[in-house]
Amino acid sequence: METSQSNDPCAPSATGCDLVTVPTRHGLEAVDILLRGAGDVVGPVLHDDGGGTLGFLVPPGTAAAWDLPGSTCTETDGRGLRPDPGPPVEGSDWLVPPGEADLATDPAVLRRALGEAARTIEAADNCR
Repeated sequence: METSQSNDPCAPSATGCDLVTVPTRHGLEAVDILLRGAGDVVGPVLHDDGGGTLGFLVPPGTAAAWDLPGSTCTETDGRGLRPDPGPPVEGSDWLVPPGEADLATDPAVLRRALGEAARTIEAADNCR
């Protein structure tokens, strides 16, 4: 069991996950795209009720190369953002809880989904 945990990017023994944060509308569209796409390729997703954002857990080290406009990626350095069924931060809750998802969303897959989500939102807004 210890061996499998060491290979998990967000296992309790690891340093935690990085967090990609996007506006709620953008994030919800991306979650929908991810779930419709290649199956269950979305990791845990955190919803910040007060701030209007969604946060995707991604493998540690993602923040160092993340540069997608309209989003931020924060290094957590293991500060509580590990898959745990309870909300890791007061005022937040899991949209996609740990245990119902992969351990972390693949950054390349998330980047593509966020790009598609932005195009979908732009098209919908232009149809008004």
